[in-house]
Amino acid sequence: MTILKPQSAVSNRANQSGATQKLLAFASLILLIIVFSLSSSNFFQFDNIVAIILATAVTGVLALGSTFVIITGGIDLAVGTVMTFASVMTGVMITTWHLPMPLGIVGGIATGALCGLISGLAVARMNIPPFIATLAMMMITKGLSLVISGTKPIYFNDTPVFSQISMGSVLNAIIPGLEIPNAVLIFFGLAIVASIILSKTIIGRYNFALGSNEEATRLSGVNVNYWKITIYTLTGIFSGIAGILMASRLNSAQPALGQGYELEAIAAVVIGGTSLSGGQGSILGTVIGALIMSVLTNGLRILSVPQEWQTVIVGLVVILAVYTDILRRRRKS
Repeated sequence: MTILKPQSAVSNRANQSGATQKLLAFASLILLIIVFSLSSSNFFQFDNIVAIILATAVTGVLALGSTFVIITGGIDLAVGTVMTFASVMTGVMITTWHLPMPLGIVGGIATGALCGLISGLAVARMNIPPFIATLAMMMITKGLSLVISGTKPIYFNDTPVFSQISMGSVLNAIIPGLEIPNAVLIFFGLAIVASIILSKTIIGRYNFALGSNEEATRLSGVNVNYWKITIYTLTGIFSGIAGILMASRLNSAQPALGQGYELEAIAAVVIGGTSLSGGQGSILGTVIGALIMSVLTNGLRILSVPQEWQTVIVGLVVILAVYTDILRRRRKS
């Protein structure tokens, strides 16, 4: 005879597991910082720490969006190329169509939202597996970026203020000498917004419900398809914002850039404790995971580890994170 566990007990166990995972991820981050600081005197310096967080900003924003989809038990392989497509469309709107910069920015974010919406429709309405639907979107947006840009970068030289979105420093104007790029502030601001959405709104509530038991959620009267589409669209919005940040940082829209970023974003989400099987995850964990990825890459570079070995080491870290998730799920079952 099967004995059903009280919902509160299951919820408490999930909360404890999530808290433990975040604690382990944070401890890993601190350990990496200590190891690299002892290995090189150049690591733990203000300029390098700022560089690490700046490098985290774009991948981190993509990871924030990916967290929502992965919690549902889905995946979005298109976040990197959607980011690029959004940056290209922003460049076209501002430099070719000569729209005001604010409209170009809104247009870029709307481009990301539209891509997410289409992916969501493919998954929810057409019943295409998320892996295939978003893989197709990845190929579509990669091709469109090259076609629309003519395979050439789009530069924002006539709009010098555009680069200030990422590389300017509002804090320096308030506190002279504190030159922390705006991209860093935007990343942490978006992390707060994403955390509120996930923990305090109906989107977050249904996000976890879909990942925990989609069929039970459907039987309870929830419009599962609607919320899936909403969540993929939200992920697209984050990808669009990441595209703006990337274009601003480079002062150009690079149409060949983007593929590969989705793997870094997904890795950050998994390292941060979000389960690939869905139903569990947090924005704080994703932020920690993104910082771990950046610290690891930066530290290995400072130690002059060859690029190819950096890739190998990061891959091993991702395998370890996924295996840890598998062990955690086995213990829960």
